[in-house]
Amino acid sequence: MGIADPTTGGLSVGSGVRKAPGAVTPDRAGADLRLCAIISRVKKEAFERLVAGALDELPEEIQQALDNVDVVVEDWADRATLHRAGVRHPAQLMGFYHGVPRTKRTRSYGLVLPDKITIYRRAIEMRGHTEEEIRTLVRRVVRHEIAHHFGIDDDRLHDIGAY
Repeated sequence: MGIADPTTGGLSVGSGVRKAPGAVTPDRAGADLRLCAIISRVKKEAFERLVAGALDELPEEIQQALDNVDVVVEDWADRATLHRAGVRHPAQLMGFYHGVPRTKRTRSYGLVLPDKITIYRRAIEMRGHTEEEIRTLVRRVVRHEIAHHFGIDDDRLHDIGAY
């Protein structure tokens, strides 16, 4: 830990190295990283609540018809998902449906891992400037990805005015 130097107002670190007030020392950097981790975790938990709220707002018949699908929150899409989605940068992808749409499932569909809808927190946060904008984007992305679960493709979503 640094010791205050009364002659300069700076911080003495180690063997006579002087740092300006407010400079980042190893101890302060560690504390800053811990604080950032706490803030990020709180933001992620709040974001997850927005996603859960968007799912709760779905009509009951849609909620009951969701079959073998998990909805998860991740910060960014990985390279493989970006490739599958046909985008280059993770900021371009706010959500992705990984799975077999219900309209494509056959009688042999069974004993498989759940499909996964991933909502990408950081991409959505980059687009929304207020909490209400982020909530609206979350709601739209959740519904969009659920539409894919039911076999509705992007062209059809565009045709029905979902964009």
